[in-house]
Amino acid sequence: MLVPITALYAGILGLIGFGLAAGSGFQRSKTGVSIGDGNHPDQIVAVRRHGNFTEWVPLDLILLAILELNEVSATALHVLGGWLIVARICHPIGIRSATESNPLRTVGALSTALITVICSVWAITTAF
Repeated sequence: MLVPITALYAGILGLIGFGLAAGSGFQRSKTGVSIGDGNHPDQIVAVRRHGNFTEWVPLDLILLAILELNEVSATALHVLGGWLIVARICHPIGIRSATESNPLRTVGALSTALITVICSVWAITTAF
C-alpha cells in the first residue's frame, strides 16, 4: 500500500534534515573539529540542531505512516504533517546558544512532543 501523504512530509523533512546536517558539517570545517563539538559554541548549536531533529523526526514519520496505513483522514494527516514541519523549522531557529532561551525553540520542542503523543495515542486506538 502506498503512503503518499507521509511521503510528502518525509521528503520535506528530509530536505530540512539535510540542511541541518550541512550546517553542522559547515561548522566542522570552520572549527576543524571532526568529532564532538570541541567546546565551540557554534558547533554545539549546530550539532544539537541536527541531533534533536534526528531524535524526533524518524519516530514521528513512522507514526504518521502507521496512521495513513490505518486510513486516518487525509485532512488529519496533513494537519499533523504540516504542524510537524512548522515545529521542526521553529526549533533549530530557536536554538542560538547553549544558554539563551528563545520562544521558537520552546514552540518547536513542545509542538513536536505533542505531535508525538497525539500520533502515538491515535495509532494505539487504530489498533482496536
